[in-house]
Amino acid sequence: MLALEDGFFVRGYSFGKHGETEGEVVFNTGLSGYQEVLTDPSYAGQIVTMTYPHIGNYGVNPEDVESSRPQVAGFVVREISAVVSSWRAAGDLSRYLDEASVVGISDIDTRALTRHLRIHGAKRGVISALEESPDTLVDKARASRSMVGLDLAREVTCREAYELEAAARPVVEGAASRGRPFHVVAYDFGMKRNILRMLSAAGCDVTVVPATTSAEETLRLSPDGVFLSNGPGDPEPCAYAIEAARLLMAERPVFGICLGHQIMGLACGGTTFKLKFGHRGANHPVKNRDTGQVAITSQNHGFAVEPSLFEDPRFELTHLNLNDGTVEGLRHRDLPSFSVQYHPEASPGPHDSHYLFNQFIKLMAAGATVPAGT
Repeated sequence: MLALEDGFFVRGYSFGKHGETEGEVVFNTGLSGYQEVLTDPSYAGQIVTMTYPHIGNYGVNPEDVESSRPQVAGFVVREISAVVSSWRAAGDLSRYLDEASVVGISDIDTRALTRHLRIHGAKRGVISALEESPDTLVDKARASRSMVGLDLAREVTCREAYELEAAARPVVEGAASRGRPFHVVAYDFGMKRNILRMLSAAGCDVTVVPATTSAEETLRLSPDGVFLSNGPGDPEPCAYAIEAARLLMAERPVFGICLGHQIMGLACGGTTFKLKFGHRGANHPVKNRDTGQVAITSQNHGFAVEPSLFEDPRFELTHLNLNDGTVEGLRHRDLPSFSVQYHPEASPGPHDSHYLFNQFIKLMAAGATVPAGT
């Protein structure tokens, strides 16, 4: 059974681990990429519903993971495939989730559940293969923790720093290849592996540091630039990261995505708010206000930056969500810092926004310095 805090419940069949779990129930509109979704640390604490009806048909494999293990609190599907049909498959989804202790439920009306979440908003919920009373599960859902005010970055970050070498020499548009890689310090708030691959492929040696690393510690590493990663939870409790971002923006080029974008917005003096049901999927249209081009983007977030930030003339709105008009990108007019709400590294999703990594490279190549008096 799956039960929500508002009394909604459905019955289905258990797959994965036979047990009980709680979390915020959300939905993802992707047609494929379920393994990347499962292993994305931005989903920590969440029960993910896939709107595509048939899940598991191409199995799982070790190449498509975005972290060391599944991160979701639970998994909800219309139908779990009993047959795996892919030459890349190294196993089936149900066993994969069982070994990772992830509770799943199938054979429910995911369309009705998604409509409920769209109308009433994301809800706390419980999946249980152990308890048969809907009222008991609804009470458990109401007693579970809320995403508002929850600092999950501390829970999913790496425990100590590690390094990844550049896979290529950096090439800057309009200039010759650089002789040595750029050095990027990447804050791990719940970072996906493809971000590291993208930075490495762009010609960066990357030092990944824990979420609570201070600006002073980062600057001692002498980076050419700083990257603020994606991650789960509410950005406002991450005071340690907000302060570090505020100081680093005054010293180095900074590029943030997802939670890193929200942290940058807060570091600039803005505020954030919780979306009704969030943006999760690989088909979200975003307009680049510089070029007028529309990119189809991969997204996974439940909070957004308030547009009131742009009443301050130092900050510019660079990208806009065409579904609901929310902020999808910002830039500091005086400092070499920018961020986007969505996932330019995709995995899963379209590659329309890979250019943003080149934009970061160009800022570092320019040796951008802080203008006097800012």
